[in-house]
Amino acid sequence: MYRWASVLLLLSCALLTTNAEPIQHVNLKIAKQITDSQVPLLGIKGAIGPAVSDYLVREISAANAKANIPLILITLDTPGGLSASLRDINKSILSSTVPIACLVFPQGARAASAGTYILYACHVAAMASATTLGAATPVNITAPMAPQSKESPEKTNTSAMDKKVLNDAIAYIRSLAQLRNRNAEWAEKAVSDAATLTADEALKANVINIVAETPQALIKQLNGTEVSINQQVTQLLLDDVKLATKTPDWRSQFLATITNPNIAYILMLIGVYGLLLEFYSPGIGIAGVTGGISLLIAMYALQLLPVNFAGAGLLILGIVLLVVESLAPSFGVFGIGGTAAFVIGSIFLFDTELDHFKVSLPLIAAIALISILFIVFALGYIWRARKNKIVSGQEELINAWVTVSDDFIGSGYVMFNGERWAANSLQAVKKGQKVKVKSIKGLTLNLTSATTNVNDKEQTNASDI
Repeated sequence: MYRWASVLLLLSCALLTTNAEPIQHVNLKIAKQITDSQVPLLGIKGAIGPAVSDYLVREISAANAKANIPLILITLDTPGGLSASLRDINKSILSSTVPIACLVFPQGARAASAGTYILYACHVAAMASATTLGAATPVNITAPMAPQSKESPEKTNTSAMDKKVLNDAIAYIRSLAQLRNRNAEWAEKAVSDAATLTADEALKANVINIVAETPQALIKQLNGTEVSINQQVTQLLLDDVKLATKTPDWRSQFLATITNPNIAYILMLIGVYGLLLEFYSPGIGIAGVTGGISLLIAMYALQLLPVNFAGAGLLILGIVLLVVESLAPSFGVFGIGGTAAFVIGSIFLFDTELDHFKVSLPLIAAIALISILFIVFALGYIWRARKNKIVSGQEELINAWVTVSDDFIGSGYVMFNGERWAANSLQAVKKGQKVKVKSIKGLTLNLTSATTNVNDKEQTNASDI
């Protein structure tokens, strides 16, 4: 009995030791995950456009795909941006399963217009001291709406459209405020009256949750607090977490470059002029390839930007009129009209009031001058050169007059510009006779059946004079 009791005791100790090792290993693994957890630090600086939207959406999606991300932190310093880009960013924030905190940072920064919407969408809203937010009125509503009038249906339609845009913006920001339990009344004023607040005022008005001077200070203040994600309360455990700055990669930087309105405008013109040059003067294809690539990149960039189709149409009409002026001079009618259409179309190419998404006026003036010089002089010169008589190569021999070296019928020899050529003639020709070349086969000239005696030709030329 004592022997069996000893065996059972040893087996129990062995099982306890075996089970203790995985538990200890799991505890160490969990502790290591907590220690190694990182908080992605994303940044919005400048106008919000397609590049910023692409960068934030991809980084938020990447953070949600990882298991040990306790929080995403976004710093804001923006004057506003495009509505489509804002909506894409907020959709990504609202669907995130990882809490997202937004901090208006550094001191002197602002979260104006679109930045206010993003701040309201985040799970945690914070501001550094000496920062501001607000002025979220849609930028195409720049004046008080005119009263409806039967005498001016155009003003009535414009007023109705402004009301629709304004009411939609108010409803959108109120829905965000109600979702995050923040001040919905002030949010409406920020849209309807362009109201603004400082950091301390925003904290007192329940527009933001925290005032923090730096991202590190915000992490410390958020440690242990609770946030609501998809109607579930989650506690933020941010002990010993590390901030990992996520800068835009090459894709976002390339997108930011081509969606710059000035760059997209230049690429479009390079594409159009490159294809025109290739059409007028076919060669090794450098102009055509460059123009095709530039035009495709420009088209991709333009479909991401708020393009005004009327402006684009005027721009293309201006180029067409300038081309017509180079082909058929009209005493400046097509040239002046084309220049006017080109400039007006360039100014109204992008349908937005944001200066960050408009083509620079000095650039428009410079491009207009270069375009006039290029089209009127360069393309005009190439077009006129195409009509000139060919003076080199075998093409020069077609319809040229050659001198018969010796009498022959069938095969013989002729002289052209001091060179002796083999020739075929179905009619008899005599030495010194001038005969016209009909075609070339290899290195043999085929002569026309109609021949002219050199003396007769000289007399004919004399009578013509």
